[in-house]
Amino acid sequence: MPAKQDKNKALLVLENGQIFEGIPFGFSKPNIFGEVVFNTAMTG
Repeated sequence: MPAKQDKNKALLVLENGQIFEGIPFGFSKPNIFGEVVFNTAMTG
């Protein structure tokens, strides 16, 4: 019996070719493109 295909899969593909697999959350459509922003500011 073939393995069940996981439809809830997200990929983060970096410019240098690294690929990270994860689980999507929130709004989902078949193909979503976006960007990742890292904020290293400190508050408090």
